[in-house]
Amino acid sequence: MGFEVGSGTSRRSCPLWVCVSAVAILVLASGCAAGSNPMVGTPAADGETAGFFLGLWHGFIMPFAFVASLFLDDVSIYEVHNSGGWYNLGYLIGLAGILGGGGSAAAYDSGDGEDEDSR
Repeated sequence: MGFEVGSGTSRRSCPLWVCVSAVAILVLASGCAAGSNPMVGTPAADGETAGFFLGLWHGFIMPFAFVASLFLDDVSIYEVHNSGGWYNLGYLIGLAGILGGGGSAAAYDSGDGEDEDSR
């Protein structure tokens, strides 16, 4: 039993389990989509919104804040009261800096085609 895909004389049969699996994967993946942050631009309790430099700092300390957030309820890894795109950019740059996303592995390539070990 399956569904026929296509039109005219070139019809292909799609097994039922493949179609059901594809729909299930799409539904599960849609749950991972990012939602909007209703707190963007609204100040926190201290009257401030986090900007680029605070995002940079939060990105840099994220691995440590994540570990702390597992044990403490009042620690989070992301400030929801932020300025939007500038905070996100700072957060990504800080996170890339601490996790090594700056392409540091490319610095070891001499470009002459030889391996480092063969020298």
